[in-house]
Amino acid sequence: QVQLVESGGGLVQPGGSLQLSCAASGSIFSRAVLGWYRQAPGKERALVATINIYGRTNYADSVKGRFTISRDNAQNAVFLQMNSLKPEDTAVYYCTVTYFGLDYWGQGTEVTVSS
Repeated sequence: QVQLVESGGGLVQPGGSLQLSCAASGSIFSRAVLGWYRQAPGKERALVATINIYGRTNYADSVKGRFTISRDNAQNAVFLQMNSLKPEDTAVYYCTVTYFGLDYWGQGTEVTVSS
């Protein structure tokens, strides 16, 4: 069983930065695809970024060049560095672990971009 706990959300001004962290329990972390999704008010949950076991990354077009996903298998952690934040980045951000078709989700951390 995998448990995920996100942290690092908060209120930031447009153009600012935040780093989200997700700590995971369990023994599958290093062999899993890790990701971040977000759900904005009134919208469906959407992919932000993923990183596979080889470190290959994938980003939504809306965050390319601004967000960076990374992983630390020794710490069982995945990170999302968010720069040049925009009001449209306001959402609840969820980290995910996908292992052999099974998806595990954290409880989410809220990010608000506003002046």
